[in-house]
Order: sequence, then C-alpha cells, then structure tokens
Amino acid sequence: MEPWYSVYWFRSVQWQQYHFAHPLALSLIPGILVLFFLRYYLSRNAQQQLNMSLGQLRYRRIGTDNLIDRWLSLLRYLLPVSVFMGMAMLLVALARPQIVRQQRDEQSEGIDIMLAIDVSESMNEGDLPPNRLAVARRVAQAFVNSRKNDRIGLVIFAGEAFSLCPLTTDYALLKQYLNDLNTRMIRTSGTAIGDALARCINRMRDPVNIQADTAQIEAGQTERSKLIILLSDGDNTAGNLDPVTAAKLARAFSMRLYTIAVGRASSVKAGTVDEGILKTIATIGSGSFYRATDARSLQRIFAQINRLEKAPVQVRVYEDIQDFYRVYLYWGISFLLGALLLKNTIFGNILED
Repeated sequence: MEPWYSVYWFRSVQWQQYHFAHPLALSLIPGILVLFFLRYYLSRNAQQQLNMSLGQLRYRRIGTDNLIDRWLSLLRYLLPVSVFMGMAMLLVALARPQIVRQQRDEQSEGIDIMLAIDVSESMNEGDLPPNRLAVARRVAQAFVNSRKNDRIGLVIFAGEAFSLCPLTTDYALLKQYLNDLNTRMIRTSGTAIGDALARCINRMRDPVNIQADTAQIEAGQTERSKLIILLSDGDNTAGNLDPVTAAKLARAFSMRLYTIAVGRASSVKAGTVDEGILKTIATIGSGSFYRATDARSLQRIFAQINRLEKAPVQVRVYEDIQDFYRVYLYWGISFLLGALLLKNTIFGNILED
C-alpha cells in the first residue's frame, strides 16, 4: 500500500473505489467555502493596513522582471488554501472512505430426483410431433438444465424397468442418456409402471445414500427431499408390482410422486390410456397428476414442477472492509500545521490576528 503522504490518495481512480460510511460529512465541505466568503465579506471594511512608502523600491525595480512579484502575489493565497484543505481532509476522514469487497457464498443441499420415462412402443405415437418420446426427451433435458445442486437419476421402462443412470450431479452424462432414449431399448412389450416406481424407490433408498443422509442429520442438517417424476402414456399392462403398492412404498419413504400422461386422449384407442391409475398413484404419493397434450403443455408441466420443487438456498455475504480515513486525517493535520507555520511568515497578515 502507498504511504499516506503519497499523491496516490488524490487520484480519481482511487476515489471511485470508495464507499463512504458517513457521506453527509462530505456535504459540509462546500460550507467551508461559504465560511471563507462570509469572513471576507464581514471583515473587508475592517481590515487594518500598514501604510508604507515604497517609492524608492518601485523606482529601483522599474524595468526589471516582475515574475517574482506575481509569484509573491499568488503565494499570499497559500495560507487560506492550506486552512481549507486541512478542514476538507478532516471532513473526508470523518466520512470514513472505505473499499468494500463482497463475496457471496450460495449453499444448497439440493434434492434427489428420479425421472421414470416410458420407452414402450406406444411412445412412438405422432400426436406430439415428431413423437411422444422425442418431445419427452427434449423437455426432460431442458428440465435437467434448469436444476442446480440436485442429484438426478433416470429409470426407463416398458414391459420391464431398468435403472439407466443412478443419482448424479453429472448433468452432461445424464443428458447424454436422455438423448439416446428410443423404443428399442427394452424388447419386452407392455408398460410396467409399478416396477418403474420400485426401481426409483430403490435408487433413492440406496444404503450409501442412507449413510450420507444419516451423517447430514447428525450434523444438524435436514434430510434431502426426494421426488419421482413418472412420464408415460398411462397404460399399466406389465410388471410384477402393482402401481398402487409402489406408490404407498414411495409415500412410506417420504418420496413425492408426480405423474404425467403424455398424448391426446382422442388419438388413442378407447380403454388403452388409464389416466385413473396415474391420478391415483400421484394422490397416494402426495404429488400431482398432469396431462400433456402437446409439447408446450409438457414444457409448462415441467416448469411448474421446477418451481414447486426447489431446495432452500442459504446465501452468505462476506464483506472485506478496508478503512482509509487515517490517510486523510494525516493529510488534514499536515495542512493545518502548515497553515500555522505560514501564519508566522510573510504570507500571514499579523494585523488581522
């Protein structure tokens, strides 16, 4: 750092960095000029003068350079300028110039999310162009992009259910899995909603995660929230586990369940879309049921879930405050001491004291 007597402290670049704790003190600086003006106005007719004859001196200096005279004439203002600068610097010090550096630290424990996506043949229907699965894949990727500090996993299902991606914060890897989804990944026909829910539950109650959650609880932190987002055409035709039983298991493990029925009801044969089971398991799982009839409605559904399921964020703001009032206090004292010294020289008018 520069020494206090350096002119560095008067640079405009330095002053632009300052935050003044008491800016009202700066507004008093123009008042000093007002006091000087009042002093001059009130005492201009009462000034004492010592008349001297300078005829011979003027005669001797005729034709000589009057540069010294001009300098002496200007130097008589040195005393009032020193007083003004001293008082101004004291007011600047009173305003407490500071440089404040802020650092924001955002902490969020996040939540655990399992995406269960139907990849059965019925997801190739073109009522959501180009097809239901393509739209679901694209919207799910956008949903992943919108999350922060959350662990997200992926389960796919048709006649069977498979865990494609465990809970992870590697969103690039998860989006790659989503991009590769197609209806040929599972050869077994049908839609096993109950088995898909069971896979999601098992992933989120993994022993490793249980130990981690236990450690968090012991440290005084709350347990991570858990939710399942199941996206299907709603037809439960396969699997070993009843969806209602699976939903009750999810509720027992404090997992919320959101279900989304994809496709227009008019484009599917009567009796094949079982919205009732999706509504039922969503109610049991303390979540919500949605129907997506087009790409925009599916985007709105995921956006609504995104707003509802947010982990609390703790924001800590650290401030590094550096005070520089001492620099200007030293300058103010120096100017005032200089003014006292000038009082005892030819620049001070002893008759006015």
